[in-house]
Amino acid sequence: MGIYLSTPKTEKFSEDGENDRVRYGLSSMQGWRAAMEDAHAAYPDLDESTSFFGVYDGHGGKVVAKFCAKYLHQQVLKHEAYATGDIGASVHRAFFRMDEMMRGQRGWRELAILGDKIDKFTGMIEGLIWSPKGGEGIDQDDDWAIEEGPHSDFSGPTFGSTACVAILRNNQLVVANAGDSRCVISRKGQAYNLSRDHKPDLEAEKERILKAGGFIHAGRVNGSLNLSRAIGDMEFKKNKLLPAEKQTVSANPDINTVELCDYDDFLVLACDGIWDCMSSQMLVDFIHEQLRSETKLSVICERILDRCLAPSTATGEGCDNMTMILVQFKKSIKSASPAELQSSHSKSVDIKSKPEGGQEKAVAAIGGATKSST
Repeated sequence: MGIYLSTPKTEKFSEDGENDRVRYGLSSMQGWRAAMEDAHAAYPDLDESTSFFGVYDGHGGKVVAKFCAKYLHQQVLKHEAYATGDIGASVHRAFFRMDEMMRGQRGWRELAILGDKIDKFTGMIEGLIWSPKGGEGIDQDDDWAIEEGPHSDFSGPTFGSTACVAILRNNQLVVANAGDSRCVISRKGQAYNLSRDHKPDLEAEKERILKAGGFIHAGRVNGSLNLSRAIGDMEFKKNKLLPAEKQTVSANPDINTVELCDYDDFLVLACDGIWDCMSSQMLVDFIHEQLRSETKLSVICERILDRCLAPSTATGEGCDNMTMILVQFKKSIKSASPAELQSSHSKSVDIKSKPEGGQEKAVAAIGGATKSST
């Protein structure tokens, strides 16, 4: 789906960083697509004890992904549950908050600021991908006051974005996901999916879609969207009789909490442009092989993007935008306090029992312990 270029754009945005807990590398590439619609956020020091990483895969436009990259981590920090150690509750709220913030005059203006040209179909302003760097966006004042103006009745963008984020505090890892971007952890060289790809044909997703008044045709919601959960996409969220988590398409994230141990090597966050070409285990194996001779993590990410890039657009696989973050754990894992490990919106995952068994079986890969915050 989408318009392809005659030749791919292989220039990459890459970045490396580290602190006393983790080291990370990331890379993104437009590839064959006519526009770059991915975004990402990497904050190894979200606060003095917490790291935040996220990938956002836009569809139908770029700016929702960019909006999430700029604001989602801020909203995690702002929620009162974050201060008590309940990261699951704070990130759960942050996903829904993105939809709320994009409505009205202020939402329209902020989306416009993130772009640089008018889209002739939506009237929205779009632009090149935006990536926060360093300390940008963490301490910004964000009261999000209501603004009056010509777009005060703006219901939000008709395009949207996936969101897959990983938050690390001491030995607690919280993963939140809506859509088909994916988080995978390597434990003793085995790949374990910490997120589930939200597709319309999953039984629970199909049931919600039908109850909300939607339908599924050719594997797409209302014959249009091949995802069942996403941020934005307000045309699928207009049923005023239903709460946000029960709309045809929902921003409601699955949230997993994992207790890290010394056997954990690294985690990967990537958009589906990667997973269309490599299974979780294939990617983990490739990274382990690369780590034998390469120390710069962004270089490993770049090699994976090049490996996934298709030689032509004949099949469609390998033709998508690609974004990947590789986070390597440093082996000084501390014990988390009981308060930090409690979350009413998350469930600890026992990833010792069953490794990743295929890229379409994310829930089974972690013992079926994914819990949707519905």
